[in-house]
Amino acid sequence: MDTTPPPPSTALLTDQYELTMLAAALADDSAGRHCAFEVFARRLPHGRRYGVVAGTGRLLQALTEFRFGAAELEIAAGFLDDRTLNWLRDYRFSGDIDGYREGELYFPGSPILSVRGSFAECVVLETLILSILNHDSAIAGAAARMVSAAAGRRMIEMGSRRTHELAAPASARAAYLAGFDATSNLEAVRRYGVPGAGTSAHAFTLLHSGPDGQHEAAAFRSQIAALGVGTTLLVDTFDITQGVATAVEVAGPELGGVRIDSGDLGVLARQVRDQLDGLGATRTRIVVSGDLDEYSIAGLRAEPVDAYGVGTSLVTGSGAPTAGMVYKLVEVEGVPVAKRSSHKQSRGGAKSAVRVSRSTGTIVEEIVYPAGADRPVSEGHDVRDLLVPLVRKGAVVDGQPSLQDGRELVSRGRVSLPWEGLKLSDGEPAIPTTFLQ
Repeated sequence: MDTTPPPPSTALLTDQYELTMLAAALADDSAGRHCAFEVFARRLPHGRRYGVVAGTGRLLQALTEFRFGAAELEIAAGFLDDRTLNWLRDYRFSGDIDGYREGELYFPGSPILSVRGSFAECVVLETLILSILNHDSAIAGAAARMVSAAAGRRMIEMGSRRTHELAAPASARAAYLAGFDATSNLEAVRRYGVPGAGTSAHAFTLLHSGPDGQHEAAAFRSQIAALGVGTTLLVDTFDITQGVATAVEVAGPELGGVRIDSGDLGVLARQVRDQLDGLGATRTRIVVSGDLDEYSIAGLRAEPVDAYGVGTSLVTGSGAPTAGMVYKLVEVEGVPVAKRSSHKQSRGGAKSAVRVSRSTGTIVEEIVYPAGADRPVSEGHDVRDLLVPLVRKGAVVDGQPSLQDGRELVSRGRVSLPWEGLKLSDGEPAIPTTFLQ
């Protein structure tokens, strides 16, 4: 007898109106009409030139766990009729999903996900899809800008204490996808295989205090005894200059690194570098942290900083905590449909998309065109399809890209942008999007 507990259900990670719409559609016999829904962002967050698709891998896993068991049905029974409850009891998505690869760049109007099936089976997925893609893409978009600003220096995600505990590992995953090197969050290490990093906080240094004063050296000796001379010592608990001197005195010139978490980081980094070099610790790295974002990281580009630790700004999307994606019905039984509300218009009909690049690899345009129409061509340019099969007849397509594959795709995507697309200042999207009818 198999006693393995079932995976946790994702079915109630939704809004109630998804299920009340389902009930009404079942009642008037419109639930079975074949539909196409699309996910897209009408615009990029303020100041952004591109977005990064993130969360696809998490979404596909969540889709397999979207099941209504007894516990879920008990909640739904408070507002649904028996017919709808019976339908939910047997729910299994049986449609098709295409989408941009995880790690692909996107722009306003990019049809990053296409969900096709009956109205009933598609509509109940709206909130699950949007909550995952909006969160992860917001984090990845901010992280990609930070990675660009860091210009190849090591990036550590350390924002777990600044976000919801269940969002923390997802944030770490999205940051790693976008180019961060490690995370402090151990659940992300366990669940997603993101490399872990971390040494100590100010509390450990303060722990080594007594009636006769603070004993920073004792704290450093203890950390080195436990973690080795390659560890990174936090040197700004008291006086930074003295902290650096004590660190090298205790560890020797082979000390792995020192971390600065406060003050004018640029000025302090220069002072600490000079001091370390003067003490013979020429290979000791300097790590900085403390309310960093892409702008402050860019401002430190000329300073002798070897690694950045980023927390609050990263896990809140650096001012854009959601990617602003929407999930809209675009086709019913082959007939295009579209929302016409002011400032919230959608384009009817299922769509495909290609990206046009020069022979050098620099992208110049995205073209969105009706699904099933001839693939656009562009003389003298390379044209690449953007949507790939993710789900067929309810089953996740084999051979989905790994998190590492997505990470490499983000890296290639940033290199492919025109140089102005990497600017941190306000401006138009990095490339234009053309919509063909």
